[in-house]
Amino acid sequence: MKSIMITGVAGLIGSRIADWLLKNQPQYEIIGIDNLSGGYKENIPDKVIFYNLDVASEDLKKVFEKHDVVYVYHLAAYAAEGLSPFIRKYNYNNNLIATANVVNECVRFGVKRLIFTSSLAVYGYGNPPFSEIDQPKPIDPYGVAKYACEMDIQIAGEQHQLDWCIIRPHNVYGINQNIWDKYRNVLGIWMYQKLNNQPFTIFGDGKQMRAFSYIDDCLEGFWKAAVDGNASREIINLGGIKETSVLEAAEILKEVVGGSDIQFLEGRHEVKYAYPTHQKSVDVLSYVEKTELKIGLSKMWEWAKVQPVRNQFKWDSYELDQGIYQYWK
Repeated sequence: MKSIMITGVAGLIGSRIADWLLKNQPQYEIIGIDNLSGGYKENIPDKVIFYNLDVASEDLKKVFEKHDVVYVYHLAAYAAEGLSPFIRKYNYNNNLIATANVVNECVRFGVKRLIFTSSLAVYGYGNPPFSEIDQPKPIDPYGVAKYACEMDIQIAGEQHQLDWCIIRPHNVYGINQNIWDKYRNVLGIWMYQKLNNQPFTIFGDGKQMRAFSYIDDCLEGFWKAAVDGNASREIINLGGIKETSVLEAAEILKEVVGGSDIQFLEGRHEVKYAYPTHQKSVDVLSYVEKTELKIGLSKMWEWAKVQPVRNQFKWDSYELDQGIYQYWK
């Protein structure tokens, strides 16, 4: 039986793609890879053939040997942009080195297409709305790693005829998101804070502009990224069509959860205005934004309220302490 492999299958995007594929493309078996460092096994659908391993390890080759893998969704990453300057080695191992290993096996085993989730972090300050034709200028090691992965994949396409589609999702949220990581996923962080009677925290003045994307609206687009001929060797921004300030998002979530105080913390090194064009995702991937932010947050909040009690993840030590923000010390 032909297989679709999903790395990072225990995370938000990976688990939801797996669930969508099982329901809508039953002719494929779904192979899931995850080391469970940022996702949870409970998120993985029961019918997924799951391997608990790191995609940077040599064990990845053994999984390819066991299954007839035709498409690979490479989603595994640690997407903590603001933290990445303080965990550089981990960032590059987890993102760039791991991706190089995935590329090697995709080439070795003749995968039909590699679908890679990059990030808006590759654009840097740029000139929003960011377009796929803009020259990337990342400002943090996470963005550098993602851009390097993109370039490596394109080189494999030129030299080894690997077919690929690079997706740049942005601020994706929804059911199965990791709300227990204090360094990423601002909407999830706020939900965790509400559940633990803490105020919503905002870095800086909250005027940062983002485009939030509800995961369910993106799932069919991810499938087309794998199989549609028009998506071959294309870079596509996928997701939200409306820019929203961080402060406005906090106010919307306050309504959903029944109120919360807001605490403003020191600003951090980040792109203030980060939102993309979306027309290419409409034209190539048939993206349709069906879920307004308040509705999506309401669905996610109902899910969050019934989740197990888990401790919030915090790094015991950082690779570099110099210049780290007070709230992460």
